[in-house]
Amino acid sequence: MTNHLSGHTTGPGGEQSKANPLYAAVWRWHFYAGIIFAPLIVLLAVTGAIYLFKPQIEERMYADFYYIEAGREQMAPSMQIAAVQNAYPDAEITSYKPSFAANRTAEVGVVDGDRSLTVFVNPYDGRIVGELPDEERFMGKIEKLHGELMIGTAGDRLVELAACWAMILLITGIYLWWPRERKSLHGTLIPRLHRGKRTFWRDLHAVTAFWLSALIALLILTGLPWSGLLGEKINQLATATNTGYPSYAFAWGPKPESAVPTKEIADVPWASEQLPVPDSTAGHKRLSIEEVIRIAEESDVFPGYTISFPKGEKGVFTVSVSPDKPEDQATLHIDQYNGSVLADRRFADYGVLAKAISIGIALHEGHYFGLLNQLIGLFTCLGLIAIVISGVIMWWKRKPPGRLGAPVVPKNYRLVRGVFLLVIILGTLFPLVGISLITALLLDYYVIRRFPAIKQWIG
Repeated sequence: MTNHLSGHTTGPGGEQSKANPLYAAVWRWHFYAGIIFAPLIVLLAVTGAIYLFKPQIEERMYADFYYIEAGREQMAPSMQIAAVQNAYPDAEITSYKPSFAANRTAEVGVVDGDRSLTVFVNPYDGRIVGELPDEERFMGKIEKLHGELMIGTAGDRLVELAACWAMILLITGIYLWWPRERKSLHGTLIPRLHRGKRTFWRDLHAVTAFWLSALIALLILTGLPWSGLLGEKINQLATATNTGYPSYAFAWGPKPESAVPTKEIADVPWASEQLPVPDSTAGHKRLSIEEVIRIAEESDVFPGYTISFPKGEKGVFTVSVSPDKPEDQATLHIDQYNGSVLADRRFADYGVLAKAISIGIALHEGHYFGLLNQLIGLFTCLGLIAIVISGVIMWWKRKPPGRLGAPVVPKNYRLVRGVFLLVIILGTLFPLVGISLITALLLDYYVIRRFPAIKQWIG
Protein backbone atom coordinates (compact mmCIF):
# COMPACT_ATOMS: atom_id res chain seq x y z
CA MET A 1 0.00 0.00 0.00
CA THR A 2 3.00 2.20 -0.56
CA ASN A 3 5.83 2.20 -2.99
CA HIS A 4 6.89 -1.17 -1.64
CA LEU A 5 7.68 -2.33 -5.14
CA SER A 6 10.57 0.04 -5.49
CA GLY A 7 13.90 -1.26 -6.62
CA HIS A 8 15.63 1.26 -4.34
CA THR A 9 16.76 0.56 -0.81
CA THR A 10 14.68 3.40 0.56
CA GLY A 11 10.98 3.27 1.18
CA PRO A 12 8.24 5.85 0.89
CA GLY A 13 9.53 7.61 3.94
CA GLY A 14 12.81 8.53 2.30
CA GLU A 15 15.65 6.97 4.29
CA GLN A 16 13.41 5.45 6.93
CA SER A 17 13.70 1.96 5.45
CA LYS A 18 17.42 2.16 6.30
CA ALA A 19 16.86 3.77 9.67
CA ASN A 20 13.90 1.61 10.64
CA PRO A 21 14.63 -2.13 10.30
CA LEU A 22 11.04 -3.04 11.18
CA TYR A 23 9.80 -0.91 8.30
CA ALA A 24 12.29 -2.55 5.93
CA ALA A 25 11.31 -6.05 7.04
CA VAL A 26 7.60 -5.39 6.59
CA TRP A 27 8.29 -3.73 3.26
CA ARG A 28 10.21 -6.81 2.03
CA TRP A 29 7.38 -9.20 2.93
CA HIS A 30 4.84 -6.87 1.36
CA PHE A 31 6.92 -6.67 -1.80
CA TYR A 32 7.24 -10.42 -2.29
CA ALA A 33 3.59 -11.14 -1.53
CA GLY A 34 2.50 -8.38 -3.90
CA ILE A 35 4.66 -9.61 -6.77
CA ILE A 36 3.72 -13.28 -6.38
CA PHE A 37 -0.02 -12.93 -5.87
CA ALA A 38 -0.79 -9.91 -8.08
CA PRO A 39 -2.09 -11.99 -11.03
CA LEU A 40 -4.37 -14.14 -8.84
CA ILE A 41 -5.75 -11.17 -6.94
CA VAL A 42 -6.61 -9.41 -10.22
CA LEU A 43 -8.27 -12.59 -11.53
CA LEU A 44 -10.35 -12.93 -8.35
CA ALA A 45 -11.37 -9.27 -8.53
CA VAL A 46 -12.41 -9.51 -12.19
CA THR A 47 -14.39 -12.74 -11.80
CA GLY A 48 -15.90 -11.50 -8.55
CA ALA A 49 -17.05 -8.28 -10.21
CA ILE A 50 -18.77 -10.30 -12.94
CA TYR A 51 -20.38 -12.71 -10.47
CA LEU A 52 -21.90 -9.81 -8.53
CA PHE A 53 -24.30 -9.31 -11.41
CA LYS A 54 -25.30 -12.95 -11.79
CA PRO A 55 -29.06 -12.22 -11.52
CA GLN A 56 -29.06 -9.61 -14.27
CA ILE A 57 -26.72 -11.60 -16.52
CA GLU A 58 -28.68 -14.84 -16.24
CA GLU A 59 -32.02 -13.08 -16.60
CA ARG A 60 -30.86 -11.76 -19.96
CA MET A 61 -28.95 -14.82 -21.15
CA TYR A 62 -31.67 -17.34 -20.30
CA ALA A 63 -34.79 -15.22 -20.67
CA ASP A 64 -36.22 -17.67 -23.24
CA PHE A 65 -35.90 -20.47 -20.68
CA TYR A 66 -37.12 -18.56 -17.62
CA TYR A 67 -40.16 -16.73 -18.94
CA ILE A 68 -43.40 -17.88 -20.56
CA GLU A 69 -46.77 -16.27 -21.15
CA ALA A 70 -48.91 -16.51 -18.03
CA GLY A 71 -51.93 -18.81 -18.28
CA ARG A 72 -54.99 -19.43 -16.18
CA GLU A 73 -54.31 -22.68 -14.34
CA GLN A 74 -51.11 -24.65 -13.93
CA MET A 75 -50.85 -28.40 -14.39
CA ALA A 76 -50.19 -30.58 -11.37
CA PRO A 77 -46.44 -30.68 -10.61
CA SER A 78 -46.43 -34.47 -10.99
CA MET A 79 -47.73 -34.04 -14.55
CA GLN A 80 -45.00 -31.49 -15.31
CA ILE A 81 -42.38 -33.94 -14.07
CA ALA A 82 -44.01 -36.76 -16.06
CA ALA A 83 -43.68 -34.63 -19.21
CA VAL A 84 -39.96 -34.34 -18.56
CA GLN A 85 -39.67 -38.05 -17.85
CA ASN A 86 -41.39 -38.81 -21.15
CA ALA A 87 -38.98 -36.52 -22.99
CA TYR A 88 -35.98 -38.07 -21.20
CA PRO A 89 -37.05 -41.72 -20.67
CA ASP A 90 -33.63 -42.92 -19.52
CA ALA A 91 -32.90 -39.99 -17.23
CA GLU A 92 -33.11 -39.74 -13.43
CA ILE A 93 -35.18 -36.88 -12.01
CA THR A 94 -33.15 -35.31 -9.22
CA SER A 95 -34.97 -32.10 -8.31
CA TYR A 96 -37.99 -29.92 -8.97
CA LYS A 97 -38.34 -26.16 -8.58
CA PRO A 98 -41.98 -25.03 -8.80
CA SER A 99 -42.87 -21.96 -10.82
CA PHE A 100 -42.78 -19.09 -8.32
CA ALA A 101 -44.34 -16.42 -10.55
CA ALA A 102 -47.18 -16.46 -13.06
CA ASN A 103 -44.79 -15.98 -15.98
CA ARG A 104 -41.97 -18.28 -14.80
CA THR A 105 -41.22 -21.82 -15.92
CA ALA A 106 -40.81 -24.72 -13.55
CA GLU A 107 -37.33 -26.26 -13.41
CA VAL A 108 -36.65 -29.99 -13.30
CA GLY A 109 -33.17 -31.30 -12.49
CA VAL A 110 -32.17 -34.30 -14.58
CA VAL A 111 -29.19 -36.65 -14.82
CA ASP A 112 -29.18 -38.11 -18.31
CA GLY A 113 -26.26 -40.48 -18.72
CA ASP A 114 -23.17 -38.45 -17.91
CA ARG A 115 -25.01 -35.14 -18.30
CA SER A 116 -26.48 -33.10 -15.48
CA LEU A 117 -28.97 -30.54 -16.74
CA THR A 118 -31.96 -28.38 -15.92
CA VAL A 119 -35.08 -28.83 -18.02
CA PHE A 120 -37.46 -25.86 -18.16
CA VAL A 121 -41.17 -26.71 -18.32
CA ASN A 122 -44.19 -24.57 -19.11
CA PRO A 123 -46.33 -25.24 -16.01
CA TYR A 124 -49.57 -24.53 -17.92
CA ASP A 125 -49.28 -27.09 -20.70
CA GLY A 126 -46.27 -29.25 -19.80
CA ARG A 127 -44.32 -28.19 -22.87
CA ILE A 128 -40.52 -28.45 -22.64
CA VAL A 129 -39.23 -24.92 -23.12
CA GLY A 130 -35.55 -25.87 -23.22
CA GLU A 131 -32.67 -27.53 -21.44
CA LEU A 132 -29.47 -26.13 -19.97
CA PRO A 133 -26.54 -28.44 -19.09
CA ASP A 134 -24.97 -27.47 -15.78
CA GLU A 135 -21.47 -27.32 -17.26
CA GLU A 136 -22.61 -24.82 -19.90
CA ARG A 137 -23.96 -22.20 -17.50
CA PHE A 138 -21.89 -19.06 -17.98
CA MET A 139 -22.05 -17.98 -14.34
CA GLY A 140 -21.21 -21.53 -13.28
CA LYS A 141 -17.95 -21.21 -15.21
CA ILE A 142 -17.25 -17.81 -13.67
CA GLU A 143 -17.93 -19.26 -10.21
CA LYS A 144 -15.53 -22.17 -10.84
CA LEU A 145 -12.88 -19.80 -12.15
CA HIS A 146 -13.34 -17.56 -9.12
CA GLY A 147 -13.39 -20.39 -6.60
CA GLU A 148 -11.00 -23.00 -7.97
CA LEU A 149 -9.47 -21.63 -11.19
CA MET A 150 -11.35 -24.44 -12.98
CA ILE A 151 -8.72 -26.97 -11.86
CA GLY A 152 -10.43 -28.49 -8.84
CA THR A 153 -8.84 -28.90 -5.41
CA ALA A 154 -5.44 -27.51 -6.39
CA GLY A 155 -7.14 -24.37 -7.68
CA ASP A 156 -9.20 -24.05 -4.50
CA ARG A 157 -6.01 -24.12 -2.44
CA LEU A 158 -4.35 -21.49 -4.64
CA VAL A 159 -7.37 -19.20 -4.36
CA GLU A 160 -7.43 -19.63 -0.58
CA LEU A 161 -3.70 -18.92 -0.39
CA ALA A 162 -4.08 -15.77 -2.51
CA ALA A 163 -7.01 -14.54 -0.41
CA CYS A 164 -5.10 -15.09 2.84
CA TRP A 165 -2.03 -13.31 1.53
CA ALA A 166 -4.23 -10.50 0.28
CA MET A 167 -5.32 -10.02 3.88
CA ILE A 168 -1.69 -9.93 5.02
CA LEU A 169 -0.90 -7.47 2.22
CA LEU A 170 -3.68 -5.27 3.56
CA ILE A 171 -2.32 -5.38 7.12
CA THR A 172 1.30 -4.77 6.14
CA GLY A 173 0.20 -2.10 3.68
CA ILE A 174 -1.59 -0.16 6.43
CA TYR A 175 1.65 -0.24 8.43
CA LEU A 176 3.69 1.02 5.46
CA TRP A 177 1.13 3.72 4.65
CA TRP A 178 0.90 5.02 8.22
CA PRO A 179 1.94 8.73 8.21
CA ARG A 180 4.82 8.81 10.70
CA GLU A 181 6.31 12.20 9.93
CA ARG A 182 4.21 13.48 7.05
CA LYS A 183 1.83 16.22 8.16
CA SER A 184 0.16 16.97 4.84
CA LEU A 185 -3.05 15.26 3.79
CA HIS A 186 -1.63 15.09 0.26
CA GLY A 187 0.01 11.74 -0.31
CA THR A 188 -1.71 10.39 2.79
CA LEU A 189 -5.44 10.89 2.31
CA ILE A 190 -5.41 12.78 -0.98
CA PRO A 191 -3.39 11.63 -4.02
CA ARG A 192 -0.80 14.02 -5.44
CA LEU A 193 -1.66 14.25 -9.12
CA HIS A 194 0.95 16.79 -10.28
CA ARG A 195 4.19 15.54 -8.73
CA GLY A 196 5.37 13.26 -11.51
CA LYS A 197 4.51 9.77 -12.63
CA ARG A 198 6.27 7.96 -9.80
CA THR A 199 4.45 9.95 -7.14
CA PHE A 200 1.18 9.54 -9.03
CA TRP A 201 1.45 5.72 -9.11
CA ARG A 202 2.57 5.62 -5.48
CA ASP A 203 -0.40 7.68 -4.33
CA LEU A 204 -2.85 5.82 -6.54
CA HIS A 205 -1.64 2.63 -4.88
CA ALA A 206 -1.43 3.80 -1.27
CA VAL A 207 -4.28 6.29 -0.95
CA THR A 208 -6.77 4.13 -2.85
CA ALA A 209 -5.85 1.13 -0.72
CA PHE A 210 -6.34 3.11 2.49
CA TRP A 211 -9.82 4.34 1.56
CA LEU A 212 -10.92 0.88 0.41
CA SER A 213 -9.18 -1.11 3.14
CA ALA A 214 -12.34 -1.82 5.17
CA LEU A 215 -14.31 -2.91 2.10
CA ILE A 216 -11.44 -5.06 0.82
CA ALA A 217 -11.07 -6.72 4.23
CA LEU A 218 -14.81 -7.41 4.30
CA LEU A 219 -14.64 -8.89 0.80
CA ILE A 220 -11.77 -11.20 1.74
CA LEU A 221 -13.17 -12.33 5.09
CA THR A 222 -16.64 -13.04 3.73
CA GLY A 223 -15.15 -15.15 0.94
CA LEU A 224 -13.01 -17.38 3.16
CA PRO A 225 -15.89 -19.59 4.45
CA TRP A 226 -16.07 -21.08 0.92
CA SER A 227 -12.40 -22.05 0.89
CA GLY A 228 -11.36 -25.68 1.25
CA LEU A 229 -9.09 -25.83 4.31
CA LEU A 230 -10.00 -22.66 6.21
CA GLY A 231 -13.66 -22.99 5.32
CA GLU A 232 -13.72 -26.47 6.79
CA LYS A 233 -12.04 -25.19 9.96
CA ILE A 234 -14.61 -22.41 10.26
CA ASN A 235 -17.41 -24.95 9.91
CA GLN A 236 -15.82 -27.20 12.53
CA LEU A 237 -15.45 -24.23 14.88
CA ALA A 238 -19.11 -23.31 14.42
CA THR A 239 -20.15 -26.88 15.20
CA ALA A 240 -17.81 -27.30 18.18
CA THR A 241 -18.88 -24.01 19.80
CA ASN A 242 -22.58 -24.49 19.02
CA THR A 243 -22.49 -21.29 16.97
CA GLY A 244 -23.44 -23.16 13.79
CA TYR A 245 -26.73 -24.91 14.44
CA PRO A 246 -28.33 -26.12 17.68
CA SER A 247 -29.74 -29.60 18.24
CA TYR A 248 -33.33 -28.33 18.10
CA ALA A 249 -32.96 -27.93 14.33
CA PHE A 250 -34.03 -31.58 14.31
CA ALA A 251 -37.74 -31.86 14.97
CA TRP A 252 -37.77 -35.63 15.41
CA GLY A 253 -35.10 -35.99 18.09
CA PRO A 254 -31.36 -35.57 18.75
CA LYS A 255 -28.95 -34.70 15.97
CA PRO A 256 -28.38 -37.83 13.85
CA GLU A 257 -24.95 -39.39 13.77
CA SER A 258 -24.92 -39.25 9.98
CA ALA A 259 -21.76 -39.31 7.94
CA VAL A 260 -23.54 -37.60 5.06
CA PRO A 261 -23.63 -33.77 5.13
CA THR A 262 -26.53 -32.07 3.38
CA LYS A 263 -24.23 -30.42 0.81
CA GLU A 264 -23.64 -33.86 -0.74
CA ILE A 265 -27.30 -34.38 -1.62
CA ALA A 266 -28.59 -30.87 -2.34
CA ASP A 267 -27.60 -27.29 -3.03
CA VAL A 268 -28.30 -25.58 0.31
CA PRO A 269 -27.30 -22.39 2.18
CA TRP A 270 -23.76 -22.37 3.64
CA ALA A 271 -25.00 -22.69 7.21
CA SER A 272 -26.79 -25.95 6.33
CA GLU A 273 -24.05 -27.59 4.28
CA GLN A 274 -22.77 -29.69 7.20
CA LEU A 275 -26.27 -30.48 8.51
CA PRO A 276 -26.36 -34.30 8.93
CA VAL A 277 -28.92 -35.98 6.71
CA PRO A 278 -31.43 -38.08 8.68
CA ASP A 279 -32.91 -41.33 7.38
CA SER A 280 -36.49 -41.85 6.32
CA THR A 281 -38.48 -44.49 8.18
CA ALA A 282 -39.26 -47.80 6.48
CA GLY A 283 -42.08 -47.63 3.96
CA HIS A 284 -43.25 -48.63 0.54
CA LYS A 285 -45.05 -45.69 -1.05
CA ARG A 286 -43.19 -42.46 -1.63
CA LEU A 287 -44.94 -39.12 -1.12
CA SER A 288 -46.17 -37.36 -4.23
CA ILE A 289 -44.48 -34.12 -5.21
CA GLU A 290 -47.78 -32.34 -4.48
CA GLU A 291 -47.65 -33.55 -0.87
CA VAL A 292 -44.06 -32.32 -0.48
CA ILE A 293 -45.05 -28.91 -1.87
CA ARG A 294 -47.99 -28.78 0.56
CA ILE A 295 -45.62 -29.48 3.49
CA ALA A 296 -43.20 -26.79 2.28
CA GLU A 297 -45.97 -24.23 1.97
CA GLU A 298 -47.47 -25.12 5.34
CA SER A 299 -43.97 -24.66 6.76
CA ASP A 300 -43.85 -21.15 5.25
CA VAL A 301 -40.79 -21.83 3.12
CA PHE A 302 -39.88 -18.75 1.07
CA PRO A 303 -40.98 -18.99 -2.61
CA GLY A 304 -38.36 -20.06 -5.14
CA TYR A 305 -37.38 -23.18 -3.21
CA THR A 306 -36.04 -26.36 -4.80
CA ILE A 307 -37.07 -29.90 -3.85
CA SER A 308 -34.27 -32.47 -4.11
CA PHE A 309 -35.49 -36.04 -4.49
CA PRO A 310 -34.54 -38.90 -2.13
CA LYS A 311 -31.48 -40.99 -2.90
CA GLY A 312 -32.17 -44.61 -2.02
CA GLU A 313 -34.72 -46.24 0.26
CA LYS A 314 -33.59 -44.27 3.32
CA GLY A 315 -33.22 -40.95 1.51
CA VAL A 316 -35.24 -37.85 2.25
CA PHE A 317 -36.85 -35.05 0.31
CA THR A 318 -34.78 -31.91 0.87
CA VAL A 319 -36.46 -28.54 0.46
CA SER A 320 -34.01 -25.64 0.31
CA VAL A 321 -34.04 -21.98 -0.61
CA SER A 322 -31.34 -19.27 -0.59
CA PRO A 323 -33.11 -15.93 -1.17
CA ASP A 324 -31.39 -12.55 -1.29
CA LYS A 325 -32.01 -12.07 2.43
CA PRO A 326 -30.35 -14.76 4.58
CA GLU A 327 -33.17 -14.28 7.08
CA ASP A 328 -35.44 -16.11 4.60
CA GLN A 329 -33.19 -19.16 4.13
CA ALA A 330 -34.60 -22.59 4.86
CA THR A 331 -33.49 -26.22 4.70
CA LEU A 332 -35.97 -29.01 5.42
CA HIS A 333 -35.47 -32.77 5.37
CA ILE A 334 -38.76 -34.61 4.90
CA ASP A 335 -39.38 -38.34 5.39
CA GLN A 336 -40.12 -39.66 1.91
CA TYR A 337 -42.83 -42.07 3.20
CA ASN A 338 -44.79 -40.46 6.02
CA GLY A 339 -44.08 -36.77 5.36
CA SER A 340 -42.58 -36.04 8.78
CA VAL A 341 -40.31 -33.00 8.83
CA LEU A 342 -37.15 -34.59 10.20
CA ALA A 343 -35.10 -31.40 10.20
CA ASP A 344 -36.13 -27.79 9.75
CA ARG A 345 -33.32 -25.28 9.78
CA ARG A 346 -33.94 -21.54 9.43
CA PHE A 347 -31.89 -18.41 9.99
CA ALA A 348 -33.38 -18.11 13.48
CA ASP A 349 -31.87 -21.53 14.28
CA TYR A 350 -28.35 -20.51 13.24
CA GLY A 351 -25.77 -19.79 15.88
CA VAL A 352 -24.05 -16.41 16.11
CA LEU A 353 -21.18 -17.39 13.81
CA ALA A 354 -23.46 -18.99 11.22
CA LYS A 355 -25.68 -15.89 11.16
CA ALA A 356 -22.69 -13.59 10.71
CA ILE A 357 -21.22 -15.71 7.93
CA SER A 358 -24.57 -16.03 6.15
CA ILE A 359 -25.00 -12.26 6.12
CA GLY A 360 -21.37 -11.91 5.05
CA ILE A 361 -21.89 -14.27 2.13
CA ALA A 362 -24.95 -12.30 1.01
CA LEU A 363 -22.87 -9.11 1.13
CA HIS A 364 -20.00 -10.82 -0.71
CA GLU A 365 -22.32 -11.98 -3.50
CA GLY A 366 -23.92 -8.56 -3.73
CA HIS A 367 -27.56 -9.37 -3.06
CA TYR A 368 -28.14 -8.44 0.58
CA PHE A 369 -29.49 -4.96 -0.17
CA GLY A 370 -29.98 -5.03 -3.91
CA LEU A 371 -28.31 -2.95 -6.60
CA LEU A 372 -26.49 -0.71 -4.12
CA ASN A 373 -24.79 -3.79 -2.67
CA GLN A 374 -23.73 -4.83 -6.18
CA LEU A 375 -22.37 -1.37 -6.99
CA ILE A 376 -20.37 -1.18 -3.75
CA GLY A 377 -18.93 -4.62 -4.51
CA LEU A 378 -18.07 -3.56 -8.07
CA PHE A 379 -16.42 -0.36 -6.80
CA THR A 380 -14.32 -2.41 -4.38
CA CYS A 381 -13.26 -4.91 -7.07
CA LEU A 382 -12.29 -2.15 -9.50
CA GLY A 383 -10.38 -0.37 -6.74
CA LEU A 384 -8.53 -3.58 -5.89
CA ILE A 385 -7.54 -4.02 -9.54
CA ALA A 386 -6.26 -0.42 -9.62
CA ILE A 387 -4.26 -1.01 -6.43
CA VAL A 388 -2.56 -4.12 -7.80
CA ILE A 389 -1.85 -2.68 -11.26
CA SER A 390 -0.48 0.58 -9.82
CA GLY A 391 1.78 -1.41 -7.50
CA VAL A 392 3.18 -3.45 -10.39
CA ILE A 393 3.71 -0.32 -12.51
CA MET A 394 5.44 1.38 -9.58
CA TRP A 395 7.80 -1.56 -9.18
CA TRP A 396 8.50 -1.74 -12.90
CA LYS A 397 9.39 1.96 -13.10
CA ARG A 398 11.71 1.83 -10.10
CA LYS A 399 13.46 -1.53 -10.39
CA PRO A 400 17.09 -1.55 -11.63
CA PRO A 401 17.58 -2.93 -15.16
CA GLY A 402 18.02 -6.69 -15.26
CA ARG A 403 17.18 -7.17 -11.57
CA LEU A 404 14.09 -7.93 -9.53
CA GLY A 405 14.76 -5.01 -7.23
CA ALA A 406 13.51 -6.49 -3.96
CA PRO A 407 13.92 -4.41 -0.77
CA VAL A 408 17.16 -5.28 1.03
CA VAL A 409 17.24 -7.62 4.02
CA PRO A 410 17.43 -5.59 7.26
CA LYS A 411 20.62 -5.99 9.27
CA ASN A 412 18.79 -6.22 12.61
CA TYR A 413 18.11 -9.95 12.52
CA ARG A 414 16.55 -10.02 15.98
CA LEU A 415 13.91 -7.60 14.74
CA VAL A 416 13.46 -9.62 11.58
CA ARG A 417 12.76 -12.67 13.72
CA GLY A 418 10.13 -10.65 15.57
CA VAL A 419 8.46 -9.71 12.32
CA PHE A 420 8.62 -13.31 11.21
CA LEU A 421 6.97 -14.35 14.49
CA LEU A 422 4.10 -12.00 13.67
CA VAL A 423 3.77 -13.52 10.22
CA ILE A 424 3.83 -17.00 11.78
CA ILE A 425 0.86 -16.00 13.92
CA LEU A 426 -0.93 -14.97 10.75
CA GLY A 427 0.13 -18.27 9.24
CA THR A 428 -1.51 -20.08 12.13
CA LEU A 429 -4.74 -18.23 11.46
CA PHE A 430 -4.38 -18.96 7.73
CA PRO A 431 -2.95 -22.52 7.44
CA LEU A 432 -1.86 -22.29 3.81
CA VAL A 433 0.07 -19.11 4.59
CA GLY A 434 2.13 -21.05 7.13
CA ILE A 435 2.97 -23.68 4.54
CA SER A 436 3.94 -21.05 1.98
CA LEU A 437 6.18 -19.30 4.54
CA ILE A 438 8.06 -22.50 5.31
CA THR A 439 8.49 -23.10 1.58
CA ALA A 440 9.80 -19.56 1.10
CA LEU A 441 12.30 -19.97 3.96
CA LEU A 442 13.62 -23.25 2.58
CA LEU A 443 13.91 -21.71 -0.88
CA ASP A 444 15.74 -18.70 0.53
CA TYR A 445 18.16 -20.79 2.59
CA TYR A 446 18.92 -23.63 0.18
CA VAL A 447 18.68 -21.83 -3.16
CA ILE A 448 18.87 -18.04 -3.06
CA ARG A 449 21.67 -17.71 -0.50
CA ARG A 450 23.80 -20.41 -2.15
CA PHE A 451 23.66 -19.01 -5.66
CA PRO A 452 25.19 -15.52 -5.86
CA ALA A 453 23.73 -14.85 -9.33
CA ILE A 454 20.18 -15.42 -8.09
CA LYS A 455 20.84 -13.38 -4.97
CA GLN A 456 22.21 -10.48 -7.01
CA TRP A 457 19.26 -10.63 -9.44
CA ILE A 458 16.73 -10.47 -6.60
CA GLY A 459 18.46 -7.55 -4.94
